[in-house]
Amino acid sequence: MRAAYFLAMQCLPDYRNFYSRHDFKLPQLFACLVIREHQKKSYRGVEALLRDCPDWLGDIGMTRAPDHNTLWRAFIHLIKPGLANTMLDLQAQWANQRKLIKGRIKPVSLDSSMFESRHVSRHFEFRQRQSARGGSGKRGKTSGKAAGNRRRSRVVRGLPKLSLAVAANCHLILAARATTGGGADQRFFEPLLLDVRRRAAVKTVVADAGYDSESNHRIARQDMAIRSIIPPYAGRPTSKPPVGRHRRNMHHRFKRKADKAQYGQRWQSETVNSMIKRNLESALRAQTAPRRRNELLLRVVTHNIMLLQ
Repeated sequence: MRAAYFLAMQCLPDYRNFYSRHDFKLPQLFACLVIREHQKKSYRGVEALLRDCPDWLGDIGMTRAPDHNTLWRAFIHLIKPGLANTMLDLQAQWANQRKLIKGRIKPVSLDSSMFESRHVSRHFEFRQRQSARGGSGKRGKTSGKAAGNRRRSRVVRGLPKLSLAVAANCHLILAARATTGGGADQRFFEPLLLDVRRRAAVKTVVADAGYDSESNHRIARQDMAIRSIIPPYAGRPTSKPPVGRHRRNMHHRFKRKADKAQYGQRWQSETVNSMIKRNLESALRAQTAPRRRNELLLRVVTHNIMLLQ
């Protein structure tokens, strides 16, 4: 909580407006929101928790716990992509000062993962799969596989998705993009790498086949002077080598396992996704798509705070 408060003091003013009520400072409310994510609580739950921990409040200069409605409004007004990017910039500076990021030695790893839009019991998931295999309905029987695919496509369109760029040696998140729905990952490669390049000295980037495209290789190698290692397996399987120069080069290098050691670091981004889901939960509590995206960005900042404190 102290680390979140110190971070917010560098990025936020004390109050939104000169005429607003000065019961709580914005950095204090941000620290309470981070505690909510860290403890996996609702707004009412974190209010009760803070009431029971007056010493936590005293550490950041608060005399009483904020109301749950105050925290809800603070989340709406504070947690936005602009603030998250500012905080990631500052966290990368601190990590560079401590020499935690070794981008010239270890690569930066890119990956994306879907999160749950709400809590769903495992029994409910089991019964859903069971009914999909049976495939019964009033309009006539449908094969279990086809019904399951249709149901999955509808669900995936509304699921939140988090794309990350991770420093492989320390698991610090250097860049993040929160979106809604599935789809290919190629479009996230350039914005993620631009943010990473601004925040740390990077020599190599590794990513899975979802980021494979000739244009992404050109962006990394020719525009940013960053070596990209991406398996050239996007599209339909074929025995012919890819047409593009960089993808063809990747085809030959992967065939003789020339980049096995470097590409093996790609799993560090999988580890970070697992850390976020295990430590901060895989299900989101927000009810709308924009707020779910903002909640994902708050979890990214919270993950970095846990690493840097």
